[in-house]
Order: sequence, then structure tokens, then C-alpha cells
Amino acid sequence: MSSTLTLSQALFPNRTVARDIFLVAGASLLVAALAQVSIPLPFTPVPITGQTLGVLLMGIVLGSRRAAIAMALYLLEGAIGLPFFAEGRSGLGGPTTGYLLAFPLAAFFTGWLAERGWDRKPLTAALAMLIGSLVIFGLGAAWLSIYVGGLQKAFTLGVLPFLPGDLIKTTIASGVLPLTWKLLGKRSHQD
Repeated sequence: MSSTLTLSQALFPNRTVARDIFLVAGASLLVAALAQVSIPLPFTPVPITGQTLGVLLMGIVLGSRRAAIAMALYLLEGAIGLPFFAEGRSGLGGPTTGYLLAFPLAAFFTGWLAERGWDRKPLTAALAMLIGSLVIFGLGAAWLSIYVGGLQKAFTLGVLPFLPGDLIKTTIASGVLPLTWKLLGKRSHQD
């Protein structure tokens, strides 16, 4: 299967190392900003945040490698003490670490699918984002289960409350992405 342009490649066709560094650093900072859009829920240690939307969109916009590197940079920034995680937190360890550790992997998978044109149509764009969400929920709930007493409780506290919001975010993004490609006129351009 051949690789197609990602949105960042279509917008910035002259690829340079400096541009890649700028895009990767910018993506990590965007996710850090979206992490501050945080709503704590009284019944779970996992807040509602804008992080996951940022992770999945960066995967689609940047492609697999650059998005995974951007999310690894984001984790490093938070791990060394910058207040980049939800609610201005930093450091790894604790009940939400599994979600954070899933970000590079989820960004890679959504980016890989975007590189194969999945972001060009609403249904496949939605599927790409749902696959990325499954990665985040799967690793996040597995880690959370250590803190809450098992997988069933982790699913109840760390997945179910977030499904409606993820569905809304996915629906909006999966409509905007194909429209963006249509406006760019790059629907089928190959590398």
C-alpha cells in the first residue's frame, strides 16, 4: 500500500529538518495546552481533557513518525517536571500514566492510517480516530486497573464515562478532515 501526503506535508511541501523540529515541538506544545482543558470527575481519577483529541489529530496531521516523536517529546516534557499534563501536573506514575504512555502509540497508528488516505473520507477518518482511541483506552484502563481493583472497575471508571465525548470529538474531526483535504485540492496526491 502506497503512502499519501499527510496534511502537514500538503501544507508545508518543502520538508526540512528545521520544519520537522518546529512541527514536532509545536505538536507537543499543542497537546500540553489541550491538557489544560480539563474537567475533573468526582468518581474517577481520570479527568476529561482535550489531550486525546490533540494526540489523534496530530497523528493524522503529522503522520506516524513525526506524531509519535511529538508525543514522546510531550511525555518527556511532563516527566521532567513541566506542568504539561492535565490540571498542570507533571511526572509519570499514578493512575493516569497508562493513558499518557499510550499517546505515542496512538499517534503512530492514526498517522500510519492517514498516510494511507484514511483521513480523506469521513468514515475512514472516524475509524482511524476510533482505533487511536482504543489504543489509549486499552493501555489506560490496563494501567488504571492496578489502582482501582481490576479491569472491570477500570473500564467503568476510565473508559465508559469518556465514550460520549470521544464520539463527539471523532464526529467533528472526521467531518473537518475530509473538508480540509477538499479545500486543499490534494485528495489523491502521492509521495
